[in-house]
Amino acid sequence: MADDSPTRGAKPDTTESTAWPGRTSNDEWWPERLSLEILDQNTSDDPLGEEFDYAEAFQSLDLEEVKADIEDVLTDPQDWWPADYGHYGPFMIRMAWHSAGTYRAYDGRGGAAGGRQRFAPINSWPDNANLDKARRLLWPVKQKYGKALSWSDLIVLAGNVAIESMGFKTFGFGGGREDAFDTDKAVNWGPEEEMETQERFDEPGEIQEGLGASVMGLIYVNPEGPNGEPDPEASAKNIRQTFSRMAMDDKQTAALIAGGHTFGKVHGADDPDENLGPEPEAAPIEQMGLGWQNDGTKGGEMITSGIEGPWTQDPTWWDMGYVDNLLDYEWEPERGPGGAWQWTPKDGELENSAPDAMDEDERVTPMMLTTDIALKRDPDYREIMEEFQESPMEFGMAFAKAWYKLTHRDMGPPERLLGPEVPDETMIWQDPIPEVDHDLIGDADVEQLKETILDSELSRSQLVKTAWASASTYRDSDKRGGANGARVRLEPQRSWEVNDPEELETALETYEEIQTEFNEGRSDDVRVSLADLIVLGGNAAIEEAAAAAGYDVEVPFEPGRTDATAEQTDTEAFEALKPKVDGFRNYIREGLEQPAETLLVDKADLLNLGPDEMTVLVGGMRTLGATYGDSDLGVLTDDPGTLDNDFFSNLLSMDTEWEEASEGTQVYEGYDRDTGELQWRGTRADLIFGSNSRLRAISEVYAADDGEEQLVEDFVDAWTKVMRADRFDLE
Repeated sequence: MADDSPTRGAKPDTTESTAWPGRTSNDEWWPERLSLEILDQNTSDDPLGEEFDYAEAFQSLDLEEVKADIEDVLTDPQDWWPADYGHYGPFMIRMAWHSAGTYRAYDGRGGAAGGRQRFAPINSWPDNANLDKARRLLWPVKQKYGKALSWSDLIVLAGNVAIESMGFKTFGFGGGREDAFDTDKAVNWGPEEEMETQERFDEPGEIQEGLGASVMGLIYVNPEGPNGEPDPEASAKNIRQTFSRMAMDDKQTAALIAGGHTFGKVHGADDPDENLGPEPEAAPIEQMGLGWQNDGTKGGEMITSGIEGPWTQDPTWWDMGYVDNLLDYEWEPERGPGGAWQWTPKDGELENSAPDAMDEDERVTPMMLTTDIALKRDPDYREIMEEFQESPMEFGMAFAKAWYKLTHRDMGPPERLLGPEVPDETMIWQDPIPEVDHDLIGDADVEQLKETILDSELSRSQLVKTAWASASTYRDSDKRGGANGARVRLEPQRSWEVNDPEELETALETYEEIQTEFNEGRSDDVRVSLADLIVLGGNAAIEEAAAAAGYDVEVPFEPGRTDATAEQTDTEAFEALKPKVDGFRNYIREGLEQPAETLLVDKADLLNLGPDEMTVLVGGMRTLGATYGDSDLGVLTDDPGTLDNDFFSNLLSMDTEWEEASEGTQVYEGYDRDTGELQWRGTRADLIFGSNSRLRAISEVYAADDGEEQLVEDFVDAWTKVMRADRFDLE
């Protein structure tokens, strides 16, 4: 929820980004900034190096000492950025919230991991005005602990320490967020070309699919109300939609807003248009990366947004002040001193009941945002708020758990969380799976099971597609999905169109029979899970397909996966993992407007694949015949099921001339140049490997007469990477 949001932003060059149609790039927002892209080809973007083990370094910290150092910062006001009420706690809460609050359930991108609040565009969003100062206040702590404490962990931990220092018990903290050293170029933040504008509504109140916020440059919604109008009912609709985009229900949403606004104030003592300098990416070099030069601080009145005032009478202490003020008093809209819409108590109630942020001898009147009044006007939110008022304990627990979810949602399963404050309880949103409670299969068992699988009626393509359907749900963005848990056998994945449900049903029934026969036939405690069997079946099919091409390979396999239950699976949350396009299986949802190759690259990024890994997986899957609906699209071989280089050699051959089959289908037909006969059919997700210069260069390696063996080896490596993507227990 935006609690300090300037009313203006930079306007970029209007040239559309070529990286993602409809998205504006950082270079377009800030054309004068220094570009370092030419250096990217010379080095990794991580100065810590590939050998650095962050988990080991983090666990060497004394977390209590780190927290004590952070708390010292909170109560040590600096002249260059004064502390409201002598305490930076609310400032740090806003920083942590706005770091984590960029998360979107749609693609798992955003969130606190990576500490990307430090980079454009997020570091220069209007909603993050002056948070650059919060990070500078924390620099002495970061400097002291160095690489053992990432910025991304420090930002969240500072939020926790701030809350605890003001009388509230947090639910816990898990470290383990590694820092990024550049922005995430894969994220689509929206189509707008000017900050604080909104061109993302397909219809009134309906934000375009895939976007999290309602306005460019804000974390969620406009605090003044939609389009800057104080309309609480319309604001409630936007709040519900934007918070649901980050997987929060109504109770969690209300708890977060009420709990967060129990602390601190907003800053709009004057018009930000007239008092704030340019944002960090546009600021002069002598400001050393700080933006929004704030003339108001000279008089002790900091300016961030056009909204001014605290929510409660005790802004640095956890209490019921926010809930009581909101529900017990009537509020009316007015223009605040900064020119923005805010709400004030009617009939002079609560007048001068709160302390001034900078002068303890002065008193001020609490205020509310339109987004606060929305919690009172919307019937469902109001019912929740009244429950909180009747039960402060329930309110506290709801906020504690919602804050924990907010700040840990993108970290994946609990085993990835580090430190002494990780809660014992596993939440449903952490996608729990059972622990291994039996002995694992050994090498002889693996060979026996592979033989049994290959002797079944399942084809190589069925085995490969089933394993891919299970494992390729993985998203490196938020560490969700993957083969562990075998959720491909549960709803909603079992019914996804991309998984060919009827064919999948046949495969699952076969695997269940093999599992039952194996497990019941053991006299010891060795058992095999369906999750392991599904991956093992794909591996066995690849080994057999490689042998058919003349290559003896062994696909690495590590048992240890377990099978999740329906009770451990949040079906609504998993629906977000459903692919619209899977270029690896050549699946394109009907009516899709985005180019298939763009979404292929997007999925490859979520799988943490490089261009070469994406290329070899597509080519290998095609020759294996592992396509959606067993279609011939992209199967550029006369011998499907054999792992060879036919896809690449035929795709790059000048013997074929390609034509669009029909407009808008993204399907193409390849004709023999001499005879004019139809030879092949493919999609944009196939032709891109011949048309794009970088991908063609990679494809040429595999298409060459001596490239087939490398294709097989590289395919096995890339396949294994996907199958093991969620095996955090092996790290």
